[in-house]
Amino acid sequence: MPELPEVETTRRGLEPHLVGRRVVALDVRQPRLRWPLPRELYDSLPGQRIDGIERRAKYLLVHTEPGSALLHLGMSGSLRVLPQDTPAGTHDHVDWRLDSGHVLRYTDPRRFGCQLWQPHGETHELLAGLGPEPLSDAFDGDLLWHLSRGRRAAVKLFLMDQAVVVGVGNIYASEALFAAGIHPKRAAGSVSRARYARLAREVKRILAYAIRRGGTTLRDFISPDGLPGYFEQELFAYGREGEPCKVCGAPIRAIVLGQRSTFFCARCQR
Repeated sequence: MPELPEVETTRRGLEPHLVGRRVVALDVRQPRLRWPLPRELYDSLPGQRIDGIERRAKYLLVHTEPGSALLHLGMSGSLRVLPQDTPAGTHDHVDWRLDSGHVLRYTDPRRFGCQLWQPHGETHELLAGLGPEPLSDAFDGDLLWHLSRGRRAAVKLFLMDQAVVVGVGNIYASEALFAAGIHPKRAAGSVSRARYARLAREVKRILAYAIRRGGTTLRDFISPDGLPGYFEQELFAYGREGEPCKVCGAPIRAIVLGQRSTFFCARCQR
């Protein structure tokens, strides 16, 4: 699944092509994504000028006067800005025709993504109750320390809890815990304030760096300009089971936590 850096890379790539443009019409070839496209999207979006595009967690919000289209890429979705006469492929489900003569095309082989609608002044239920953005000032080690008191869940699962902090998915949780030297199975409530301060700094550093590098290129993700991300080759833990740790040389191990593969170095992470 595209993670926060991939979604932010998508947002930055789309922004200059969308903001200020008007949506002329929707061409929907497959309305049933993770959820069916709502009637409000058909009724409210065509004819509207796009005022901005924002990321919240792993969602994109395309803002117009009456409300915002809420987009999620799911497991394998992507968004491209293409010439209007570009032939549609099998998995090209939705086009937004723009007044620029281009289309915003949503492609999703697995159809786990979504296109929903959030009326102006309201918060969609999918966004309600989310924690702070990891790159914001609201997220720091003190927040993690306070929220973790009494928590016996593994610290990796705690870090991936969207009510604690949004957008820290499997790849980047593994990488941040490695960089902070924290074993992913350690009980969240047993991690000290000082170690949480380091973990929060590493989350910010790694996510910011991954965004600059274009995110990771795992499975199906490529960026809106068609170019792959370049962070995958720099991973220290994720996906490296059996390979030597880049710090100490011990083999990287893999376990399953919360039905997700988790990678760590038993020597570097305590």
